[in-house]
Amino acid sequence: MAYTTINKSASYFNTKLYSGNNTTNAITGVGFQPDWVWLKPRDSGDHHRVIDAVRGLYQLSTNQSNAQSSTGSNFTSFDTDGFTLGGTDTGWNGSSNNYASWNWKAGTTGSGTTTGSGTGKSYSYSVSTTSGFSIIKYIGNGSGGHTIPHHLGATPEFIIIKNLDSTTDWRCFHKNIPSANTRAIRLNNSDYWNTDSSWWNDTSPSSTVFTVGSSTSMNGNDTNYIAYCFRSITGHSMVGGYTGNDNADGAFIYTGFKPSFVLIKRQDAGDDWYIYDNKREGYNIDNDDLHPNNTDTEDTDDKIDLVSNGFKFRIANNDVNGNGNTYIYMAIGQSLVGSNNVPSTAR
Repeated sequence: MAYTTINKSASYFNTKLYSGNNTTNAITGVGFQPDWVWLKPRDSGDHHRVIDAVRGLYQLSTNQSNAQSSTGSNFTSFDTDGFTLGGTDTGWNGSSNNYASWNWKAGTTGSGTTTGSGTGKSYSYSVSTTSGFSIIKYIGNGSGGHTIPHHLGATPEFIIIKNLDSTTDWRCFHKNIPSANTRAIRLNNSDYWNTDSSWWNDTSPSSTVFTVGSSTSMNGNDTNYIAYCFRSITGHSMVGGYTGNDNADGAFIYTGFKPSFVLIKRQDAGDDWYIYDNKREGYNIDNDDLHPNNTDTEDTDDKIDLVSNGFKFRIANNDVNGNGNTYIYMAIGQSLVGSNNVPSTAR
């Protein structure tokens, strides 16, 4: 029996590495036209950049609280097999610099009006119910209990939100944070969760909407926001949590697939966010990390194995594997068994 209708996970997510060239640079080989691009220089201390097709050619930085700004000549188009860059900015396309880009496909677009408390406001979206990912651009109404349709077809387990118009922190909901609907964790910071009813209005997301309170970081009146929403899809992606053991024979986290991307954050104390993927180095144990909350260059201290059915830590380390420490994660991988009933194999 098939685990998922996805026969090739790289049809919905793919890591693409590239080198800058200080001029027009068409990045191909993504395998689809991306709807969300997240990129970072691997060897220079420049910002993480995120661009999505719902907002258009505007950038945000995961390690900053700044409002969005135009990509200018740095990022000029989403293409059928990737995207095109330009200019000489080392954050995007510096000559002789190396970059990682993480690319998601959503695809089905639409618009509507928000519901719940206060005045309904317009929103637009792009979604893939198949891969469990949606991008929602919405306008806040300043009223606690404002509900935003996410169009995933099931309850989101991880939500990332940013105010587009002003300087406010990124706010994240994750199902494995205790009392998750009263708390949020910041993507642009290394601290752990904080509690405030003005974020999620003490209301858990449902199969149709997520609810925001009156905080300006999530629901200022007539303020624009972007939300990236994820749910687990068996054989393709998993949102979850784990407890570390502070041992070189570290914690093993079962996902049911070989991960191609893992995002990790300690949630009970302050430590960096971590990104691992299967393209930078891409063999065990030499899997390097980047940190969404800062501008650090690639870290090569080899903490993790990406194995055929999950991931396992190979270091005693508080950031990702401290004894009794608790962590949240999102992993994306190759499907274990797709709709063609053909098992995927480890590479």
